[in-house]
Amino acid sequence: MMLGLQLPTDPRWADAAEEQIEAILTDHAYCEQKAASTAISLMITYPELSDLVTDMAALAREEMSHFEMVHKRIVERGLVLGRERKDAYVQAVSQFFPKTGDRMLRLVHRLLVCALIEARSCERFKVLSQNIKDPELSQFYDRLMVSEANHYTLFLGYARQYGGRAPVDDLWKSLLAFEAGLMQDFTNGERIHG
Repeated sequence: MMLGLQLPTDPRWADAAEEQIEAILTDHAYCEQKAASTAISLMITYPELSDLVTDMAALAREEMSHFEMVHKRIVERGLVLGRERKDAYVQAVSQFFPKTGDRMLRLVHRLLVCALIEARSCERFKVLSQNIKDPELSQFYDRLMVSEANHYTLFLGYARQYGGRAPVDDLWKSLLAFEAGLMQDFTNGERIHG
């Protein structure tokens, strides 16, 4: 399975998403905004890790540019950005790792959760690009899919750098297995991770 994900998205999810395109675009816009704020949070929390700070600054800019691109498409369709809603998927995967007082282990856990969210976003964008009928949005999601794949490898690479390849790969496998179980309940066409 692409990106290590164990449960692929049913292509029918894209049909449900396209029927509720205003909701899916709003949800997507907030996903990009949250990704930017996560990158900024990592810079603030780990300022001594210069390589991470450099890459997170670039990532925050890129995610905000994606937010602007999604917002532009909302406005072009005569729609408005709706209110932010809680992302139950992100909340659920964020609960996987137990709380720890070890600052670097907390970083590794956060990086793995970020890698997983980016991987699932990438996979969902691929499903959208291949299944929605709107040609402009199909192309848009195809382009974004490549960015999300790059973000996934960036986060996973940093997790391995700071936590060690073998231990991190074990954590990653267990997180992927947990996520596969979760995904059976996330079939809402109004949400990117729905």
